[in-house]
Amino acid sequence: MTIPFLKALLSAPGPSSQEVRPSRVWRAEAQTFADEISVDPRGNSFALLKGGQPRVLLAGHIDEIGLIVTYIDDEGFLYFTGVGGWDVMVLVGQRIRLLGKSEDVIGVIGRKPIHLMKNGEPTISKLEELWIDIGAANRAEAVQRVAVGTVGVIDAPIHELPNERIVSRSLDNRIGAYTVLEALRLLAQDRPQATVAAVATVQEEITFAGAQTAAFGFEPQVAIVVDVTHATDYPTADKKLRGEAKLGGGPAIAVGSVNSPVIQDRLMTLAGQHSIPYNVKVNATSSATDADVIHMTRSGIATGVVSIPNRYMHSPNEMIQMSDVVHAAQLIAHLVRSLTPDTRLIPE
Repeated sequence: MTIPFLKALLSAPGPSSQEVRPSRVWRAEAQTFADEISVDPRGNSFALLKGGQPRVLLAGHIDEIGLIVTYIDDEGFLYFTGVGGWDVMVLVGQRIRLLGKSEDVIGVIGRKPIHLMKNGEPTISKLEELWIDIGAANRAEAVQRVAVGTVGVIDAPIHELPNERIVSRSLDNRIGAYTVLEALRLLAQDRPQATVAAVATVQEEITFAGAQTAAFGFEPQVAIVVDVTHATDYPTADKKLRGEAKLGGGPAIAVGSVNSPVIQDRLMTLAGQHSIPYNVKVNATSSATDADVIHMTRSGIATGVVSIPNRYMHSPNEMIQMSDVVHAAQLIAHLVRSLTPDTRLIPE
């Protein structure tokens, strides 16, 4: 798939309470090669390749962290809380794009200037000490444009850097939604025996609701979740704690916890057979991905997690390398083609 498609996908605002715009972009691309496109009541978007057994679900969540307006004061300033996990230090001074009543509304996150703080006053803000300034003169003017419950995201563009590196907000996890669709495109060119659904799931950042309903409704025997993982190739990274994960080093194959031993071993074997570079990510407890609910849906689903190394997660400038995305999509396509109705999914 193309960089223009990726740019459109990353640029569409879609915090966890409102994924409509990016989902439309994703479905429009999927229509060019999928057999069937659908949307479920929760808001998940499906692209289907019809086949036989087994049924395979490829999941990447399309929502991003964002903000939601909780109060508008008499002067027209907006107060808000986070939708998903924020580092408050990242928010100070950022431009915000709010999904307003009739059009997008640009605002700026403000706080008390450091120059006016008293000696000993904490310089690290709390979320409740921040506000959004949309330039309104008063509350009446503000409520013409936004309402309590309006959601928004940081207003940050995508940039292409050297070495096939992309920097943007919303790479967590639009790049996962992109990857599963690219894997499906590869499978459409050389069809597997399996029936395969790529799904852009919603609300991973707050509830895992999309993954749970998608897995329950599609009833797969196998699932691959694609998300991002913290790269460990930046200054101060602790590889002893986080393991090896570098931009350009290939996708990270997760082991342990929610991951099926059958699937994780097969992914590593296929990566070796097809000369696909990869790293290993250890999940000692949960995976912090959609896999945490998918693997225990119905009577259990053989689930694997493939992650794209990402620097500066949950910031306006997340960074990934496109070669890792290409290798992840290829690896997933090889895995799906290796599955037959006789593939044994029960761990030995």
